Order: sequence, then C-alpha cells, then structure tokens
Amino acid sequence: MHPPLTLHRHPMCAEIIEQFQKCHLNHPIKKFFGECTDLKIKLDRCFREEKAVKRKANFEESKKLRARLQAYRKETADNP
Repeated sequence: MHPPLTLHRHPMCAEIIEQFQKCHLNHPIKKFFGECTDLKIKLDRCFREEKAVKRKANFEESKKLRARLQAYRKETADNP
C-alpha cells in the first residue's frame, strides 16, 4: 500500500507517479496481472528514499531544538 499519489506532496517521485498513473489508465485489465509492477517497485523505492531524506532532516532539526532547549534550561538555572 502506498500513500496518496499527489504530485505536490511527493516532488521527488513526481515523474514515476505520472508514469504509474498512465500505466493504470492505459492497461485497465492488465494492471491486475502485473503490467505495472515494475513501476510500482520503482515507486516504492522512491517513497523509501523520500522518507529517509525527510527522516534525516527531522533528526537534524530535533538536534537543533534540543541544543536550544538545553541552552535555555542552563540559562534559566543560572538566573533564578
């Protein structure tokens, strides 16, 4: 199962999403028998890469926030 295939939410995978949707439109019966499977595999890989990039960015942001919070706690502990 994949997330909703909206292009604005998945800019890294936009080209593959378009190809996958065209494949489903062009092959309404064959899609059930594996016609679009290769594109589905590419799409899943792209979503995994996209998620890894987002996870890394969120981790870096959390490190910055943690450092700011520790600095704030230290500052407030020094000035009662």
